[in-house]
Amino acid sequence: MEILIGIGVGVVLGVALGVLLVQARAASSAATAAALREQVEVLRAQLQAGARSDGEEGLVLQALAPVHETLRTMQKTVSDLEQQRHAQHGQLAEQLRHTQATAERSREAAEALASAMSNNAVRGVWGETQLRTLVESAGLLHRVDFDTQATISAESGRRRPDMVLRLPGGKSMAVDAKVPLTAYLESASASGADRDRLLADHARAVRAHVDALAAKQYWTGLESSPEFTIAFIPSEPVLAAALEQDPSLLDHAFGRRIVLASPVSLWAVIKTVALTWQQESLSDDARQLFVLGKELYGRLALLGERAETLRRSLSRTVESYNAFAGTLESRVLVTARRLDALDESTVIGTPGMVEVEPKALAQPELLSDDRV
Repeated sequence: MEILIGIGVGVVLGVALGVLLVQARAASSAATAAALREQVEVLRAQLQAGARSDGEEGLVLQALAPVHETLRTMQKTVSDLEQQRHAQHGQLAEQLRHTQATAERSREAAEALASAMSNNAVRGVWGETQLRTLVESAGLLHRVDFDTQATISAESGRRRPDMVLRLPGGKSMAVDAKVPLTAYLESASASGADRDRLLADHARAVRAHVDALAAKQYWTGLESSPEFTIAFIPSEPVLAAALEQDPSLLDHAFGRRIVLASPVSLWAVIKTVALTWQQESLSDDARQLFVLGKELYGRLALLGERAETLRRSLSRTVESYNAFAGTLESRVLVTARRLDALDESTVIGTPGMVEVEPKALAQPELLSDDRV
C-alpha cells in the first residue's frame, strides 16, 4: 500500500514537472526559469521527505535525476537566449538612434530647401538651371542651338524669356522656367484639411501663372515661331499635384497657347529638336558636297583647256625649233664651212631635229568644245 502511494506521488510529481517544463519553455526570461526551478526543488524536497518515511528515497532521487538535468539544460538555454536578446536589443537601439539622426538631418535639409525655395529669385535660378541641364543633356549647344535670357520685342513689350530654342529652318521657340511653389512646399508639412487647402491654392497659382505667361505673347517677338510658349515645370510631382487638383488646367493652358511641360516630356521634345538639327546638318553637308563636286568638275574642264593650250604652244615651239635647225643646216652652216675651209681640224656639228610631238589629251572632260 505504501509503495502504491509512493508511485502515485511520483506520477503526480511527474505531471507537475511536465507542466513546469512547458511553462519554462514558454518563459522569456531567466528570472521566470529560476522561479520554476525553485518550485521543482520544493516539490523534490517534499517527495524526498515522503520517500524517507517509506524507505524509497534512493528510487525517487534516481527517478528525478533526468528531470534535474533537463531543468539545468533549460536554464542554460534560457540564459543564452537572454544574452542574445540583450545583444539584439542593443543593436536595434543603435539602428533606431542612427535612423532618428538621419531623419533629423533630412528634416533639417528639407526645411532649408523649403526656406530657400520660398524666395522667388532662388526658385527662378533653380528652374533655369534645371532647364539648361535638361537641354544640354539632349545634345543642344549654348549660343548655337539655344540662347538664355535673350531680350525680344513682343507685342506686349520688351520681354526676356528664360530660353529661346533655335529650330531648323530659321524658326525659334520660347521657354519659361518659372513656377509657383509656395503653397506646394507648405502642403508637404501639412495634413488633413490644411494640406487639401494648400494643394488647391497651388493649382490656382499654376493657373494664374499660365494666364500671366500667355499675356506676354513671347511668340510675337520671335521670327517664324510656333504660336505657343512652353511653361517648364522643373518637378514632376509639382505638375502632377496641380493637375490632380484642377483636371481642366491642361485644357485651359492649351487654350491660352501655353504648353505645360515636365522634365520628361520636355526632354523628349528637345531630343527631337536635336535629332532634327543633326538631319539638317547632314542635308547641308550633302548640298555642300554637291556644290563642291560641280565646282571641281568645272575647274577640271578649265584645266583641260589650259593643258590643250600648252600642248599647242609646245607644238609651235617644236616647229619653230625645227625651222631654226633647218635654216642653220641648209644656209648658215654651208657658208660657215666655206669660211672655215682653211682649217679642216675644226668640225662644226649639225643640230638634230625634234621628232617627238607633245601628247594630246584624249578624255572628253578635258577637251574644249571646239575639239569634241
